[in-house]
Amino acid sequence: MDRVNLETFAGGALQEKFDDAMEKVLVNMTDPNTPWKNKRKIIVEVSFEQNEDRDDSSVNVSVVPKLAPVKPVSTRMSIGKDLVTGEVFAEEYGSQCRGQMTMDDYQSPPEQVLDGKTVDTETGEITGEPKVVDFRAAKQA
Repeated sequence: MDRVNLETFAGGALQEKFDDAMEKVLVNMTDPNTPWKNKRKIIVEVSFEQNEDRDDSSVNVSVVPKLAPVKPVSTRMSIGKDLVTGEVFAEEYGSQCRGQMTMDDYQSPPEQVLDGKTVDTETGEITGEPKVVDFRAAKQA
């Protein structure tokens, strides 16, 4: 029996399909959205179907990569019913409870300092005298 050269088998299709599967496996292995520990596989299947006279055979070649699944992404939803309208709702809320404010929701206006005094930028009011302590005049213990 002559040896089969897998690089040229099926007109080079086997090698081409294997190279494509290998690339998919390597991309999947380096994807941070897949579990690192899962094994990946490349399954090469060569099937033969002969005729009744046993003098001819149809050969099918398939190469199937078995990849790690992408990790699911999770979130949280608050589900309830609006007591006024009676409508059912679902709202995504992530890491905070429904209706809870975050620091991003409440931003105080920036303060400005003018001649050592704090100025409210919304009203223009001077809100305080400068709080400077003269340590030279302080008594030593």
